[in-house]
Amino acid sequence: MIVQTLVDGLIAGTMIGLGAIGITLTYSILRFANFAHGELISWGAYAALVASTALGTIAAPLSQPIEPFSFGWSLPLALLIAMLATGLLALFVDTLLFGRLRARGGAVIILVMAGFGAALTMRSLLEFLFTTKPAYFTDTLQIAMKLGLGARATPDQILSLAVGAAVVMGVHVLLTRTAMGRAMRAVSENPQLASIAGIDVRRVIRFVWLLGAALACLAGVMAGLIVQIRPHMGHDLLLPLFAAAILGGIGSVPGAMIAGLIVGLAEALSVQFIGAEWRAATAFAILVAVLLLRPQGLFGRPA
Repeated sequence: MIVQTLVDGLIAGTMIGLGAIGITLTYSILRFANFAHGELISWGAYAALVASTALGTIAAPLSQPIEPFSFGWSLPLALLIAMLATGLLALFVDTLLFGRLRARGGAVIILVMAGFGAALTMRSLLEFLFTTKPAYFTDTLQIAMKLGLGARATPDQILSLAVGAAVVMGVHVLLTRTAMGRAMRAVSENPQLASIAGIDVRRVIRFVWLLGAALACLAGVMAGLIVQIRPHMGHDLLLPLFAAAILGGIGSVPGAMIAGLIVGLAEALSVQFIGAEWRAATAFAILVAVLLLRPQGLFGRPA
């Protein structure tokens, strides 16, 4: 039973880690906590659902499940479309709201409150468009495979772990081995000095919005595939996302994923040994403990 709990925690932690990477990148570049990030997870999942349904309608063979998974080629294709659409949505919100506030020299608290307002608006719009009824990418039932020591997992769940590991490595390589990654790190350190050095700060900001939103979309699709799609799914993940981003250390991509796994495991263990009603409190307790004991996180640098 305990091994199965650990496996479930790792699977949940992968989704948390993917979302936390977007938060830690956005915070390190823009210097404010974007509380609308959770809604990008929900919007990404619904965008993929709409695109997948449309592709399956246009070409029925695309919706046939790919063994051993529960989904057909329509979902991976829809994911690419949804990641682009979610990135464009993030850019639109930044242009319409956050960018104007930054241009006017708005205080951080103003940006944070604007994020709350954007989150409420985006969530309400989702409820208006899709109602609060849960939706699913597929109705195909999967049989969990034996992993040993009494643990089981479906192929979709194993895929989510593999995708999470691949994304962390990919983003880490992007940050450490590419010109854009070096520009992002420079802007994170000092935007004014980076601008003087010839770095296009606005271009970096646009790229960070696109990347963070694409990762949020991926987290939403994984969560929707393994559990279900709901307008509040991103909101429900928001506290664990921030707990993971802060625990891992702001700006650390591997740290965000590792911390996401830790938060996922902690939540799963709390459900097993304390009760499901304490699941949300676990992420909050981790967040408070990190802020009190190690504000820079596990892999962050002291301020």
